[in-house]
Amino acid sequence: MNIKTVFAGLLLASISSFPALATGSHAGGHGEMMAVGEPGDKAQATATFHVTMMETDDGKMVFSPQEFAVRKGQTVVFSVRNDGATDHEFILDDHDKIMDHKALMEKFPEMEHDDPNSIRLAPGETGEIVWKFKNAGAFKIACLIPGHYAAGMHGDVTVAKK
Repeated sequence: MNIKTVFAGLLLASISSFPALATGSHAGGHGEMMAVGEPGDKAQATATFHVTMMETDDGKMVFSPQEFAVRKGQTVVFSVRNDGATDHEFILDDHDKIMDHKALMEKFPEMEHDDPNSIRLAPGETGEIVWKFKNAGAFKIACLIPGHYAAGMHGDVTVAKK
């Protein structure tokens, strides 16, 4: 194989991957098992949490409620409604992954998600995430649209051993 063939192959590979970067897609980017758990079966859910995303009169952006307590092995439904005036996200993950994802979103603010642990809703929209918590520990929810986390749009999920 000569250098021109190698270069042409590398050039073709980089050009073909460019549209995915340009659109900011983040479809199914979690290759490894997530520490926070996995998508659940709604028929197995033992609790439903009704979550509202909104802005407040003093300029904060919040989830209501902001704290959740579940048990290891429990499947829950997060029924999410955007009562705000702007798009918001509900992303469930561990703290480090949330912070890494936040930094990426700051670089690529138009990134779209197609992950089972996240949902983006326009004003007035509703949606849900069905989740099975496989591990005990402390996890986070967050809106990672640039500026929203800093405005207070994050919360905590505590998963007890049983």
